[in-house]
Amino acid sequence: MASTPCIKVCAMDAASGLCTGCGRTLAEIARWGTMSEDERLSIMRTLYERMTGPRQTGAPPLTQA
Repeated sequence: MASTPCIKVCAMDAASGLCTGCGRTLAEIARWGTMSEDERLSIMRTLYERMTGPRQTGAPPLTQA
Protein backbone atom coordinates (compact mmCIF):
# COMPACT_ATOMS: atom_id res chain seq x y z
CA MET A 1 0.00 0.00 0.00
CA ALA A 2 1.26 3.47 -0.86
CA SER A 3 2.02 5.92 1.93
CA THR A 4 -0.45 8.77 2.16
CA PRO A 5 -1.04 11.70 4.53
CA CYS A 6 -4.72 11.82 3.61
CA ILE A 7 -7.03 11.98 6.62
CA LYS A 8 -10.23 12.28 4.54
CA VAL A 9 -10.69 15.97 5.39
CA CYS A 10 -10.41 17.34 1.88
CA ALA A 11 -10.81 21.09 1.50
CA MET A 12 -8.47 23.45 -0.27
CA ASP A 13 -7.37 26.63 1.48
CA ALA A 14 -7.64 29.38 -1.15
CA ALA A 15 -4.94 31.55 0.43
CA SER A 16 -2.24 28.89 0.66
CA GLY A 17 -3.31 26.45 -2.06
CA LEU A 18 -2.96 23.58 0.42
CA CYS A 19 -5.43 20.94 1.50
CA THR A 20 -6.51 21.76 5.05
CA GLY A 21 -6.51 18.06 5.91
CA CYS A 22 -3.15 16.87 4.63
CA GLY A 23 -1.19 19.94 3.51
CA ARG A 24 -0.64 18.82 -0.07
CA THR A 25 -1.17 20.97 -3.16
CA LEU A 26 -3.72 20.01 -5.82
CA ALA A 27 -0.86 19.07 -8.15
CA GLU A 28 0.63 16.74 -5.52
CA ILE A 29 -2.77 15.17 -4.82
CA ALA A 30 -3.35 14.62 -8.55
CA ARG A 31 0.07 12.99 -9.07
CA TRP A 32 0.13 10.99 -5.80
CA GLY A 33 -0.85 7.67 -7.34
CA THR A 34 1.89 7.82 -9.97
CA MET A 35 4.70 9.04 -7.69
CA SER A 36 7.34 6.69 -6.41
CA GLU A 37 7.32 5.87 -2.70
CA ASP A 38 10.49 7.95 -2.30
CA GLU A 39 8.75 10.98 -3.88
CA ARG A 40 5.74 10.55 -1.59
CA LEU A 41 7.90 10.22 1.52
CA SER A 42 9.91 13.30 0.52
CA ILE A 43 6.73 15.38 0.30
CA MET A 44 5.37 13.89 3.51
CA ARG A 45 8.49 15.05 5.38
CA THR A 46 7.55 18.68 4.54
CA LEU A 47 3.86 18.54 5.50
CA TYR A 48 4.14 19.28 9.22
CA GLU A 49 6.04 22.50 8.53
CA ARG A 50 3.59 23.46 5.77
CA MET A 51 0.64 22.97 8.10
CA THR A 52 2.09 24.67 11.18
CA GLY A 53 4.49 27.27 9.81
CA PRO A 54 3.71 30.69 8.38
CA ARG A 55 2.04 30.52 4.99
CA GLN A 56 3.40 32.35 1.97
CA THR A 57 0.58 34.87 2.21
CA GLY A 58 1.60 35.85 5.74
CA ALA A 59 -1.67 34.47 7.06
CA PRO A 60 -1.66 32.34 10.23
CA PRO A 61 -0.94 28.60 10.02
CA LEU A 62 -3.67 26.26 8.80
CA THR A 63 -3.80 24.54 12.18
CA GLN A 64 -4.09 26.22 15.54
CA ALA A 65 -1.21 25.56 17.94
